[in-house]
Amino acid sequence: MRPRPLGFVAALAVASAAVAGSAGTQPAGKTVRIGTLWSSRPASPDWKQQWAFLAALRELGWTEGQNVVIEDRWAEGQPARYASLAADLVRLKVDLILTVAWPAAVAAKNATTTIPIVMVAAGDPVATGLIAGLARPGGNLTGVTDQAVETSAKRLELLKEAVPHLAHVALIWNRSDDAMTLRFQNIQAAARTLGVTVRPLGVQEPGDFDQAFAALAQERFDALFVVADPLTTFYRKRLVEFAAQRRVPAMYELRGYVDDGGLMAYGPSFPAMFRRAAWFVDRILKGAKPADLPVEQPTRFELTVNLKTARALGLAMPQSILVRADDVIQ
Repeated sequence: MRPRPLGFVAALAVASAAVAGSAGTQPAGKTVRIGTLWSSRPASPDWKQQWAFLAALRELGWTEGQNVVIEDRWAEGQPARYASLAADLVRLKVDLILTVAWPAAVAAKNATTTIPIVMVAAGDPVATGLIAGLARPGGNLTGVTDQAVETSAKRLELLKEAVPHLAHVALIWNRSDDAMTLRFQNIQAAARTLGVTVRPLGVQEPGDFDQAFAALAQERFDALFVVADPLTTFYRKRLVEFAAQRRVPAMYELRGYVDDGGLMAYGPSFPAMFRRAAWFVDRILKGAKPADLPVEQPTRFELTVNLKTARALGLAMPQSILVRADDVIQ
């Protein structure tokens, strides 16, 4: 029986009948091999996502070491590594590849046209050319998007609500990532509407952070806005420390930044996304084709606020923010 979606809905209901008819059952005694492309090892926020994915697989009857083998690969904050990691998984002849973030999905898609790929958090997969459409993705790739392009404007609105005097925002994003560039453009458009000036600082390799921080050290800005991708998330502690040193509020996309001392984050529940990704994996391993599985988008988003950081910044967090927060770190 298809499990109830955890906070997600299909982009459209098209092809649902075809999907139900194509799903078979696992051959007795067969062990499948799943390859995964993560941004970094489980010591990072990825570990919660990995745990959620594996737990959901177990609920669906797939137990690591019994009927499934997991081949984990980590880019360790170096997106350029994804191509070789994806090629390695293809050489191992895995039955399916799970990808996290846009660079990983691109690498997997470039590495194989036959092995099914389940993507998670790949930005706008249609605009970046990963799939033909949400309802009918086509090819060998499907999964769950993070709808980050559409929510970037909401993040800036929340930041301005928390910081009423907000006029100049320093924005850090991975300029080599097409999905992140779409978010950057969306933020620029929202900034014009809100009367906020954006100071863009694109990074694409570890050394670029020092240059970005040095540039900002010479400038005045009211807040920091970080677009999350494998690179910026791997170096999240440096970004959080920089905001603390400059004593500026910052908006992030992932809860992990706030746990590390960041002020606030707004975005979909990533553990829920990975539990949903397990459903895609299960259907494909039982016979469904990725092309017949509509790509899903999140419908529930979470706001996390760190009051300890707010107090350190001398910032009185508005009650309008606190009452909407899903979690407030004291």
